[in-house]
Amino acid sequence: MAATDPRRRLVLLSPLSGWSTPLDELPDPVFAARMLGDGLAVDPTDATLYAPCDGEVIALPDSRHAVTLRSAAGAEILMHIGIDTVGLDGAGFEAHVTPGRRVSAGERLITFDLDLIARRARSLLTPVLVLEECGFRVVRSTDSREIRAGEILMEIAPREESEAAAGADTRPVRRPGEPAAQSRRVRVALAHGIHARPAAQIVSALKGQASQVELAVHGRTANARSTVALMKLGARKGDDLEVRASGRDAVASLDAVAAILGGKDGETAGAPPGSARTSSPREAPPAPAPSPAIEPVSGAALPGIVASSGLAVGQAVRLTVREIEVERAGAGIAHETSRLQRARAQVRGRLEAARAASAGTAREIVEAHLELLEDPELGERSLALIAEGASAGHAWRVSIRAAVGALRALGDPRMAERVDDLLDLESQVLLALTGAAGGAPAPLPAEAIVLAEELLPSQLVGLDGTRLAGICLVAGGATSHVSILAAAMGIPALVAVGPALRRIAAGTALLLDAEAGLLTVDPGAERLAAARRQLDLRCARRAREREAAQRDCFTADGVRIGVFANIGSLADAQAAARNGAEGCGLLRTEFLFLERETPPTESEQHGEYQRLAEALPGRPLTVRTLDVGGDKPIAYLPMPAEENPALGLRGVRTSLWRPDLLRQQLRAILGVRPHGQCRILLPMITDVAEIRSVRAMIEEARAEVRRQEPIEVGVMIETPASAIMAEVIAAEADFFSIGTNDLTQYTLAMDRGHPELAARLDAMHPAVLRLIARTAQAARSRERTVAVCGSLASDPAAAAVLIGLGVRELSAVPSVIPRLKALIRGLSLPECVALAGEALEQSSAEAVRALAVPLAARRGEPESA
Repeated sequence: MAATDPRRRLVLLSPLSGWSTPLDELPDPVFAARMLGDGLAVDPTDATLYAPCDGEVIALPDSRHAVTLRSAAGAEILMHIGIDTVGLDGAGFEAHVTPGRRVSAGERLITFDLDLIARRARSLLTPVLVLEECGFRVVRSTDSREIRAGEILMEIAPREESEAAAGADTRPVRRPGEPAAQSRRVRVALAHGIHARPAAQIVSALKGQASQVELAVHGRTANARSTVALMKLGARKGDDLEVRASGRDAVASLDAVAAILGGKDGETAGAPPGSARTSSPREAPPAPAPSPAIEPVSGAALPGIVASSGLAVGQAVRLTVREIEVERAGAGIAHETSRLQRARAQVRGRLEAARAASAGTAREIVEAHLELLEDPELGERSLALIAEGASAGHAWRVSIRAAVGALRALGDPRMAERVDDLLDLESQVLLALTGAAGGAPAPLPAEAIVLAEELLPSQLVGLDGTRLAGICLVAGGATSHVSILAAAMGIPALVAVGPALRRIAAGTALLLDAEAGLLTVDPGAERLAAARRQLDLRCARRAREREAAQRDCFTADGVRIGVFANIGSLADAQAAARNGAEGCGLLRTEFLFLERETPPTESEQHGEYQRLAEALPGRPLTVRTLDVGGDKPIAYLPMPAEENPALGLRGVRTSLWRPDLLRQQLRAILGVRPHGQCRILLPMITDVAEIRSVRAMIEEARAEVRRQEPIEVGVMIETPASAIMAEVIAAEADFFSIGTNDLTQYTLAMDRGHPELAARLDAMHPAVLRLIARTAQAARSRERTVAVCGSLASDPAAAAVLIGLGVRELSAVPSVIPRLKALIRGLSLPECVALAGEALEQSSAEAVRALAVPLAARRGEPESA
């Protein structure tokens, strides 16, 4: 029988007869790195698994290859028969217990076919683990010897025993009056499940909150403050999670996590306009079959997955990265701990500088790497290995590789693609440890098409973009961060081309068609010349469009159409100016408020708004007041629990709920000089009372900052209610800006973050167009300008329809502005009005696009070679 001593220690008996083995010997990084918990393994010589202690069966999967017991003291012991035995689907296993049953030490739990498992599994080694989360640790063990079932295998004790000896008690303490632990069921709506970026968002959202939070799904539990632990859950779209929280901020933490899990997947950000209507480049087809093991010959076309569309002609440049060598043994705990802390600090500083200088997708990737760098599991495991005598480099590498193994073991291709982020972070810290961080990469020749096994985000950023023509990778996936980054940088890229890519010699001429998904090896002079002509035509067209974009935009018959930019950072403003934006039609001020533990001060906000105004000299800057709630939670602004956040405290409602933050923001905007440059835009307006309330606050703020000049105040039309009431609202507003993203989801009753409905959510639906037409008519009756700042404004196919409906200002993503202006200059108002009239009579968005796309193609398509 297992025995408990007076200090609550628990003796665990061996559940098997065989040879006891340290976990380090296991051919599985998850078990070997003790990611699930500490313990021993047994190499069995008989085929019966017995209970190591008295307890309750708390987990027994249908495959019957493992079982978990919980002792009366709360210790949880997992016994996993063999490695990779879940794939046997129960073949060879017979369970003699069921979940919920209480068993005694030595009682038979499972019998199994030793020969069958030996033939079909990777290993018979059976881990016996004390799970990490249960609060017990191994204090004595019997390893590296023959052992019989029922003999003492190890002794465990509560962790607080050692912590009390050091004068510490790390157990969560609930203060008097604090609510008890709470839980909530949440369905994962993220298209790719919980991968690096949403995991980083959850960790960031919980910073500064006094709570303990964990997520549970598929029988696994994760600390919500650990990015790696969250990714290890393997939670996919549609899974029902349990979110548990305790502590003073438990409710706020539940709200924050639920909002992220139920929100829009960030991987769709940055997709080209209209991508929701066709197959997204992020939703790539299955990887092609491996290329035959032959030398690629002239004219051979190797298929791959399109990660970033485009056309490139150039020469093959092989990129190989040698693994960084590290010493295994350390030079003392204090020395190696200090080295690791310095290296991480150096990488942190470089990443923070990169975050400040980047925007959009690149910024999101940097932020995910920052969260991984601070991940408590990686840090704690590294320090534990250093304490056992490892060097800083070896400890960091083992910790990273264990997490990599855990992600790959999930069997989810999208989660496996997140491995790149961990390996990138491994490389950055090891380079800092060896003193080689910041070394310049080898210079690229002109028109380089880089060939590699895989490419890490930091490696891509380090390449000379002026010489990089394209990328082709042996492996990788279309949703990896390097693929998303390549798309954001406009670099054509194919991934998963296969092993034939390895046999292309450096310097070989290549034609990369990252639209058809083909890499042609040594295509011949004639095909290369034709491809170069096509590229020259495209470059010439883009150059003409960029040059022409610096001028004001008019239709062919002289109707003035303002083309503005949507921006969310200084880098966006600079890109807008380069691309010919006539001003900013929408400044998303959320970038100042998100991913921090406290709100920005008035001084911080004013400084940022002033810099943005100076980046757009002489051009309007339309500043939208804070638009949070729904799918944009803020850690320090906990929202009340809402059954449907999309219909709750959103937009101006949140600002009026927290008027202190709104007043501060208004004063910061009013202080920007010159005074006539800024306009204020109010989000999610549904009635005039909201406008009047904010205008009263603006007048108070004007007096406080002693500003004499008035300021224009516009409203966003984002709901059917505001569109229907547009004539009444126009009496209170100076201008309208239509947010087609929300207007579409509210009109069609489809959540724009819902993975199953996103493809059907099209703002060209006649119902949405009729609301836009009604809004434009109301604006004309009051002589108000009406703009569109939602994603429809960035869709060239929609330009003629919107102009025909009466829209006179489009605010688009900066990169599309030259193309948009060129298209508008080829349109006439009568044909736009005629097209809009036909569009309003159609019965579906598809029918509207069937009318609009051909017109846009005739007026704006590039010349063909």
